[in-house]
Amino acid sequence: MIEINLVPDVKQELLKAQRMRAAVVSAAIIASIISVGVVVLLLVYVYGVQFGRHVFLDNQIKTKAGELAKVEDLSQMVTIQNQLGKISDLNAQKNVSSRLFDMLSAVVPPEPNSVKVSQMDVNTEEKTIRLEGQTRGFDSMEIFKKTVANAVIEVPGASGEDATEPISLASDISATDVSYGEDTDGNKVLRFVLTFVYADELFDAKVDTLSIKLRINGNVTDSYLGLPKSIFTERAKDIEEDK
Repeated sequence: MIEINLVPDVKQELLKAQRMRAAVVSAAIIASIISVGVVVLLLVYVYGVQFGRHVFLDNQIKTKAGELAKVEDLSQMVTIQNQLGKISDLNAQKNVSSRLFDMLSAVVPPEPNSVKVSQMDVNTEEKTIRLEGQTRGFDSMEIFKKTVANAVIEVPGASGEDATEPISLASDISATDVSYGEDTDGNKVLRFVLTFVYADELFDAKVDTLSIKLRINGNVTDSYLGLPKSIFTERAKDIEEDK
């Protein structure tokens, strides 16, 4: 009677499957580490640049104020007094632009309707924010647009009093340049540009503390907190149509 030993073949298939699983897990871990690293570097860059800019402006203000204080008969020179007043006003008008990331963490919907942002622009003169983003489809884009429309800003009252009446975060919201494209993984995504006018309180340095929440059915509730690790990405490329 002839017997065939299949154990070695089964063992080889098992070892092959284990190696393949280990390779897939390793690749996933490496990709996750790279994604986290990119987000961390971006946050460090933005917060570092803004902090350095504020320090530079503060030093300039102190230097100019010191020079003006040394001028004789300063109290009799109305023009110089006006300049000192303007310096204080400029110091109070510095934008807290780092709050842009707090806003994004509050208005970007969770999966499966998440949005990835490829570019952000803030126009302080027109008080507008322009976001170039991409998502899986039109329904997800509309959810993001409605989330921004329902976001409100709450500012705590003086001496720990209750928050003031919620202020709408955005107005004149528009979605333009809507088209399909391919992301870096070759997946079909919907690209769009969302533009809106932001509330003055968002970047007002006079407002020490604020919170961004969502208004749902007339009620204000805590928004989706935490900056998603995959919120930033490269802009999707155009889909090449078959000729």
